[in-house]
Amino acid sequence: MTAVSTPRTSSDSLLRLAMRADAVLSGLVGVALIAAAGWFSELTGLPTAVAYGAGAAFVVYAIVVFLAAGLEQVRAAGIATMVANLLFTVAAVVVVLARPVDLTTAGVVAVLAGGVYTLVFADLQYLGLRRMWR
Repeated sequence: MTAVSTPRTSSDSLLRLAMRADAVLSGLVGVALIAAAGWFSELTGLPTAVAYGAGAAFVVYAIVVFLAAGLEQVRAAGIATMVANLLFTVAAVVVVLARPVDLTTAGVVAVLAGGVYTLVFADLQYLGLRRMWR
């Protein structure tokens, strides 16, 4: 007797997609921040050095996450990426509440938008991890 099996889609495909999308968008934002650091600083009230530093950090993060999404075993990298996104979300809220720098209204909106972005991607990565654990 012969068994016929149907091909299954990989259970880690949502996690890999969420990681790659996060990496691409983070990289684009990082490049834009570096290119427009002066303008962004004037608009938000964040120091120019912070804009350059954040832009560089986003580019490095993007490269690491994009490469990690291609690993054969992606679970640990997915957990680390999700945690990093959650930490950024918390940091964004802390920056807005503690006001270590004098943010403009646009600065508050930009920082909170970054927090929402990272929360959404943390959730997508969590859903991808949950799908893997089934």
